[in-house]
Formats: sequence, structure tokens, C-alpha cells
Amino acid sequence: MSRSYKKLWKLMIDKEINKTELTKKAKISTNSMAKLGRNESVPIETLEKICAVLECTLDDIVEISGDEQ
Repeated sequence: MSRSYKKLWKLMIDKEINKTELTKKAKISTNSMAKLGRNESVPIETLEKICAVLECTLDDIVEISGDEQ
């Protein structure tokens, strides 16, 4: 399984919020934001906090795809 947060970055541009602002408003760590930037796993609670700030759903910020075999 792979994940992509490209939708998150696009949504942040649309809502005119930068990473620093989102980190503060969502009360998440800079480490979590760095993991998002590398498409690494973060706790679901982190994603929920981001969704609350951006007023969106998980589908709006993350895309998960299965590995094709």
C-alpha cells in the first residue's frame, strides 16, 4: 500500500494556508508535517486534526493505492 498527500498540498494552496500555519492551527508536530511531506505514515489522529482545520474529509487530503501485482 502506498499513500500520497498531494491532495493535501493542493487543498492548502486553495485555502491559502501554509505548512507553518496548518501545524499551529491543527496542533500537530513539525515532525508529523515532515512525514506528510515524505508521504510517510502518520497517526489517523493527526489527519483528523488537519481535516478539522481545513473543514474537509480524509478523502480530500490523502490518496491510498494498493500495489499492483
